[in-house]
Amino acid sequence: MKGKHWLICCMLLMGTICFSQNKQIKLADYITTIETDFNVKFSYAVQDVINLTITKPEATLNLQDTINYLNANTLLNFKTIDNRYITVSVLEKTISICGIILSENTDQALLGASVIINGTTKGTSTNYNGTFTLDNIPLNTILSISYLGFETKTIKAKFFFNENQTCKPIVLIENSQQLNEVLITKYLTTGLQKLTDGSLLLNTKQFGILPGLIEPDILQSIQTLPGVESVNESIANINVRGGTNDQNLMLWDGIKMYHSGHFFGLISAYNPNLTNKVIVTKNGTSSQYSDGVSSTINMFTKDKITETFSGGAGINLISADAFLELPITKKLALHLSGRRSITDAFSTLTYENYFERSFQDSDINTNPNLDNSTTQSDFVFYDYTAKLLFDLNDKHRFRANIIGINNNLDYTESVKDSNNTTTSKSSNLTQKNLGYGGKWQAQWTDKLSTTLSGSYSQYNVDASDLRVQTNQRLTQANEVLETNLQLKTQYQINPNISLINGYQFNEIGVLNQTIVTAPSYSRTKKDVLLNHALFTEAQYHKNNTYLRLGIRANYFQKFDQLLIEPRLNVRQKLSNQFALKLEGEFKNQSATQIVDFQDDFLGVENRRWILADNQSIPIAKSKQASFGIDFKQNNLNLDLNSFYKVVNGITASNQGFYNNFQYLNATGNYTAKGIEFLANKTADRYSTWFSYTYSINNYQFDSFKPSVFPNNVDIRHSLSLAFNYTILDNLQLSIGSVWHSGQPYTNPLANNPTVQINNNYYVNYDQPNSQNVEAFFRIDTSIGYDFNVTNHTKLTLRAGVRNLTNQNNIINRYFKVDPEDNNQTIQIDNKSLGLTPNASLRYSF
Repeated sequence: MKGKHWLICCMLLMGTICFSQNKQIKLADYITTIETDFNVKFSYAVQDVINLTITKPEATLNLQDTINYLNANTLLNFKTIDNRYITVSVLEKTISICGIILSENTDQALLGASVIINGTTKGTSTNYNGTFTLDNIPLNTILSISYLGFETKTIKAKFFFNENQTCKPIVLIENSQQLNEVLITKYLTTGLQKLTDGSLLLNTKQFGILPGLIEPDILQSIQTLPGVESVNESIANINVRGGTNDQNLMLWDGIKMYHSGHFFGLISAYNPNLTNKVIVTKNGTSSQYSDGVSSTINMFTKDKITETFSGGAGINLISADAFLELPITKKLALHLSGRRSITDAFSTLTYENYFERSFQDSDINTNPNLDNSTTQSDFVFYDYTAKLLFDLNDKHRFRANIIGINNNLDYTESVKDSNNTTTSKSSNLTQKNLGYGGKWQAQWTDKLSTTLSGSYSQYNVDASDLRVQTNQRLTQANEVLETNLQLKTQYQINPNISLINGYQFNEIGVLNQTIVTAPSYSRTKKDVLLNHALFTEAQYHKNNTYLRLGIRANYFQKFDQLLIEPRLNVRQKLSNQFALKLEGEFKNQSATQIVDFQDDFLGVENRRWILADNQSIPIAKSKQASFGIDFKQNNLNLDLNSFYKVVNGITASNQGFYNNFQYLNATGNYTAKGIEFLANKTADRYSTWFSYTYSINNYQFDSFKPSVFPNNVDIRHSLSLAFNYTILDNLQLSIGSVWHSGQPYTNPLANNPTVQINNNYYVNYDQPNSQNVEAFFRIDTSIGYDFNVTNHTKLTLRAGVRNLTNQNNIINRYFKVDPEDNNQTIQIDNKSLGLTPNASLRYSF
């Protein structure tokens, strides 16, 4: 019986195969059949039909129905000339396409995958089922399908042509270079994503609109994240979980950057057009990174060679910029970008507000001899980048980068004497950061890859200040030179486990110089520090569990000191809605900034980089742990985190005290602890979020009395609320507000506000940081509109207003001795930006 059953099954299978084969027929043979059945003649080129097959229709169809069937089920055009002749030609027609984007490993649908028509700005993205549709697409159109962490795939539109009009599956292959998968694809706004390891990724190309911004300003945008503050609304002073700005490691394509802003912190110095993505990590950092005891801000430029020439240019009320992507050959490309301020050509309200905000407490706006003197100042900034991309083959890729950032301020002071004779003397301040980088990526096997990279960074602040009244010239310089070399290997043990190992060499030199004439004085100090590091890291990711465990060993040759730094990042999914996460890290930092009130640069820049000497200036060391819970359902994301961070080895000169400790030398620590909460609801056309941070941040300097007191950036309560809405497909609106507690400050003693030491008078301060300025509140709004000029070009118009209600926010308060009465003090309040509009027009192709 078993033999009979097997025979029957074989016969049925063969019958099915034969039936299927009978259904499929060569198109050329079927045309011959039609000619015979209906006594007609077809005119066609043999090469157009020779390799085509078609499902044979029912024999009951008449001639017209047969022609209609052929038109609907082939990529050819069958046209009846008369009762006898029918022509056949290749059809340049458009079709509607539908696809489903799937992951190769998990077979899961990918939400938010990008589908772009090559050579145009048109495209779409996949919905929650991984599905996308496009209408009226020419058959020869080439589509690029991409998703973060996966290799980009290009497909011709004719691939989607099918008789049944079903959505065709498209499988994307995971990119072995991408370690962390996307957890939330739309976080606050489009282009902002949350990765599985808890870090945040900002994709500038897809970035939506944020309140008050007219472009995806990288360092302004990250301030929307919980735990990221700026007590004086400056990107030159970003405080992550209570840290100072110099405690943020900023990398641009692997090059360490020591300068972050134009206009002394009001504009990001990093052009967003070629900076493709930015990853912000507050804790649980990968062991391949050192420095930055508060955070790591890792910026990456576009890294793919394309076959199309593209670029763009834009202008706003502060600057103009342009960028180009030049494919030289299929293996070689050049990316260029540049930006320059336009304010030396004409002045705008935006420039005037920025200028007043930046220089309100400097020699530029404060002239001690105002009655018979005048001042004039000119400020110019620019930045540029270039990247050379070379793909030797599929296994070896080479990259070379350069970035330049420059701010220049010229200040002229003119004085009339009793004879009405005018004497003019000039001062100058320049800030520069120049970086070079190179990288070789090699894929030796399917599992093993290596990356050899090197970089050089040079930062300079130079000031020349000549005063008319004293005829004294003060020349100052601060220079940082850093050379870095890293070799990293990555081995994919299996689809769930990967291993990273590497070695890093770092040499950093810092120079500080002050030269004074009349009387003559000169001081130059230069320090150099070498650091060798080994790091290893294992990552496990399967189903509901993510684990990254690493360790880094740093050896400082000058001090003969070894620092061991463990790193931990764990995420465990409990259900489809809930997940727990645990992060921890040890980190160190050898280069920090001090705040020098006596030797400042024209009163504008009072910070200078210094290097640890392991005595009066120790290596800063941080220990941080955080624990949190995530909830995600129906596009609602709730994120709650608690953190505890201790940073040892800070110096009093590093903090910029406006109290009795202002000129004292001491080392201590600060402890920051708190909670961060974020609620984010997204839909196809809108996104809204609410964030709240509560933190306590205290100093401890054992040599001071009191030894424990609030940190200068101790912001106890901070909250933000925002709403983005896409009114039309091309029209976006965003409005939001920020509120936080006022910055701490120190009052003079009420009964004895000043004190005399030798022949000088100083402010006699009360308990340090025992008071707070008024709470900060600001409402911002933005609107953006995109419209296609042609199939390949687009214009983008955006407008924004910061501080819409023109709030009079105080961002810092301190006191100085009244020059008219040495027994009294004067209160100085630094103000935030007032109502400041800005607008931009961008052309891209």
